[in-house]
Amino acid sequence: MSETKLKIKIDLVITNASEVITCLGEGMRDIGVLQNAWIAIKDGKIAAVGTEEEIKQEFILEHSSIIDAKGKVVAPGFIDSHTHLVFYGTRVEEYAAKVAGLDPQKIGIAAGPNRTVELTRNRPAEELFEQSKLRLMNMLDYGITTVESKSGYGLTTESEIKILEVSRRLNKETPIDVLNTFLGAHGFPENLTKAEYLFKIVNEMIPQVGERGLAEFCDVWCDEGYFTAAESEVILKAGLQYGMKPKIHADAYSYIGGSDLAAEMKMVSIDHLNYTPIEVMEKLAEANVTGVLMPALDFAVAHKRPFEARRMLDLGMNIALATDLCPACYTESMQFVINLACRLYQFSVEEAIKAATYGGAKALDLDDRGVIEEGKLADLQIWDVPTYKHIAYELGTNIVETVIKNGKIVVSR
Repeated sequence: MSETKLKIKIDLVITNASEVITCLGEGMRDIGVLQNAWIAIKDGKIAAVGTEEEIKQEFILEHSSIIDAKGKVVAPGFIDSHTHLVFYGTRVEEYAAKVAGLDPQKIGIAAGPNRTVELTRNRPAEELFEQSKLRLMNMLDYGITTVESKSGYGLTTESEIKILEVSRRLNKETPIDVLNTFLGAHGFPENLTKAEYLFKIVNEMIPQVGERGLAEFCDVWCDEGYFTAAESEVILKAGLQYGMKPKIHADAYSYIGGSDLAAEMKMVSIDHLNYTPIEVMEKLAEANVTGVLMPALDFAVAHKRPFEARRMLDLGMNIALATDLCPACYTESMQFVINLACRLYQFSVEEAIKAATYGGAKALDLDDRGVIEEGKLADLQIWDVPTYKHIAYELGTNIVETVIKNGKIVVSR
């Protein structure tokens, strides 16, 4: 041990953890479980992970904050790589009608994404902030420490920028890291043709978003009735000129080449994948494109063709799980997503945990989190259960007792 390390005072130490889920193993099944482990935290980062003897030998623990995790599990904070966090109102009446087997529009209920655009577009930024902040803090209670937030419920330059600015404020004023994705290509405004709107996205929206530095990523919905693969390529290449890394909604309701484009462009992620052919899954695995899967969305809309998660995993694709929090899929809980992934999509418990942590980091091109390792951000959660398998076993309960973000306790129950 170095003399320098002997002199370091630790800010926080987690002791006696029944299990520490490092997520450092090879492949999606190996989550690197350590038993009876300690974690030392300094200046917002993980200083060391090891036995009691190793931690006490390396660091000064006097006056450090201590969390006794005896009989509990420590895991990386969940990383939610696909949300539509900023919107106004709900579509609860639409959902209630659909689960009753009714057509909302036939009984006079406004439905679909355009209803959310109508509710969101002209709301004051302060109202959007307050409603979205409530959702975000609930996500933190469920162990989510990093969130991707898409625009797309404005479909005008002004309103898309407003949504992204609200997300930026949420990043600054809450403990959670919020990364922005520009998704002006989420649909079409009623007053423009598709060609006119495509021109506006490329020549007006993307330059203004890019010049303001409002988004890390650019996304597009590539599906029948939305944008073609060729149109998607034009949009995403325009985003790249402003430093926005490409993502894509593809193969959700049809296969029209969006997933092939994801492999060709080596995109950060491809999300949905319900209609993706096996040979394209192989291309995505080879190109190291992360597939973002959203069991709660398929569940909420009763999707007629659930994605083939088991096949993607067996082909070696890197997979992320995400909530897809939005008016059509209103969940703030990654634990619920894991419940569904394991029971309905044949994920092992280990694969589901890794997809919700390490996989989420990959889907956001982040290498400083998603695992428990020296030098990584101290974004951690402590589960009040004796073994990690409870994350899939306990249905609808919140097993998170403590959340640590950047080395600071932000949730303690």
